[in-house]
Amino acid sequence: MEPLWKELRAGEERLPNHVEVHLQMKLLSPDRLLLITGPCQIETLDLALHTAEFIKGLSERFPVSVVYKSSYDKANRTSLSTARGVGLEEGLRILERVRTTFDLPVLTDVHSPEEAKAAAEVVDVLQIPAFLCRQTDLLVAAGSTRKPVNIKKGQFLAPADMKYAADKVAAGGSKEIFLCERGTSFGYRDLIVDMRSLLIMSELGFPVIFDGTHSVQSMGGSGGMSGGTRSFVPPLVRAACAVGISGLFIECHPNPDSAPSDGPTMIPMHEMPELIESACAIWNCSRGVR
Repeated sequence: MEPLWKELRAGEERLPNHVEVHLQMKLLSPDRLLLITGPCQIETLDLALHTAEFIKGLSERFPVSVVYKSSYDKANRTSLSTARGVGLEEGLRILERVRTTFDLPVLTDVHSPEEAKAAAEVVDVLQIPAFLCRQTDLLVAAGSTRKPVNIKKGQFLAPADMKYAADKVAAGGSKEIFLCERGTSFGYRDLIVDMRSLLIMSELGFPVIFDGTHSVQSMGGSGGMSGGTRSFVPPLVRAACAVGISGLFIECHPNPDSAPSDGPTMIPMHEMPELIESACAIWNCSRGVR
């Protein structure tokens, strides 16, 4: 039997022209870990549908609330020659298809006030890249869409200073703001995760997300591309769940080593169930749930 994503692709002409999805944007649940996951970069519609079907299955198998993540433009690539993505128009078309086909909330990065406005017409959650977490106009514009906003903490920023980034988004009008830890610069290229930052940011009054895959990057450390070591992702994810967080950000891919972006740090899809199962178990223990 063909997987659903292949059936849909083959029978595309049979799909209704206008499919509406009504998603309750209560992303956080007291008994479900928020999981933001998907391929780093949008590559093709087929890959997006394939990964979305797998990710939808995770929400049915484990106590997680899933948000599908993929980027239409990787605007901060190390080298001018590396692939940036399919672009805004095509990327949003693919994300809308994922959203309507699988009834999944979707998230993508935005890089300018204009992109924030355009993306908000399609996606459920806007994400502010780490290098842009101090860009006032972008943060206010993202907040003015009234969409939930996930702000990546800059690799250069003290966790307590994320208060000011969140304040800018709140000034725009957003009521759901997430602060996302993705490691701190340690020397040239390497990142470290200070688990204290999870507690410090949570004390600011916002839900905290831990980004396990970007936290193990070696920035620009792979010949004009970012490298990294994915074997460190599971222990860091488990540690973050033990410390106390609201959600996880873990990029995954059916074949990370062939991916155009962040291949060395993405988790192969077949390894995700074991990782999510252990993360949920630790997260429940940290909350005193047996």
